[in-house]
Amino acid sequence: MTVTYDYTGRSVLVTGGTRGIGAGIAAAFEAAGAEVTVCARGRPERAAHRFVQADVRDPEQVDRLIGGFGRLDVVVNNAGGSPPAPVDGTSPRLHARVIELNLTAPLLVAQRAYPLLADSGGAVVMIGSASGARPSPGTSAYGAAKAGLHHLARCLAAEWAPRVRVNTVVVGLAATEDAAGHYGGRSDLDGRAIPAGRMATPADVAQACLWLAAPGYVTGAEVRVDGGGEIPAWRHLV
Repeated sequence: MTVTYDYTGRSVLVTGGTRGIGAGIAAAFEAAGAEVTVCARGRPERAAHRFVQADVRDPEQVDRLIGGFGRLDVVVNNAGGSPPAPVDGTSPRLHARVIELNLTAPLLVAQRAYPLLADSGGAVVMIGSASGARPSPGTSAYGAAKAGLHHLARCLAAEWAPRVRVNTVVVGLAATEDAAGHYGGRSDLDGRAIPAGRMATPADVAQACLWLAAPGYVTGAEVRVDGGGEIPAWRHLV
């Protein structure tokens, strides 16, 4: 069975949409007929969609970004991430910037976009992480920020209902161009780590976004795109 979506005439913003999961989400909405805008701090070599250069941690830049829309139906808060940052020995400023990017920035973008989304009966999709649902050693600030993002989405879903729906896609281990740097040099992890036998792809995440952003009843939900989770280490020891 193939599920298709028609976003013709809909305006969609994907933050951090120039590479990895964000680029996959942007491509999926465009294939469904949407008018897609992506933003990022750095300008891509080739822009496949309308591109606005913006650092979503900066309120003035977010105001400029959202001010460029006359209509907005969907916001996908995808911008995020963290370098390896163990708590011991790293600067407080680094942790603050990680939290700003992964928690404060999505709140700011959603807040500024709310009037347009309310007018269109639109939706916000937060891109969360399994790191916010289980311990995240080595990226503790990132994991804590993503846990906060998951809770923020539930709060906004209740605060903005029924005019704007807000949901979260909780992404597990994912195969992107940056995967090897996160997973000890491995660009793909198999069934020893993931019940589904492979890492998530940007297309897997995009399908969940297309569903959650479509008009419907679901709000305040967390949809896990993690292939069944992560197989615990003790399974390999017995």
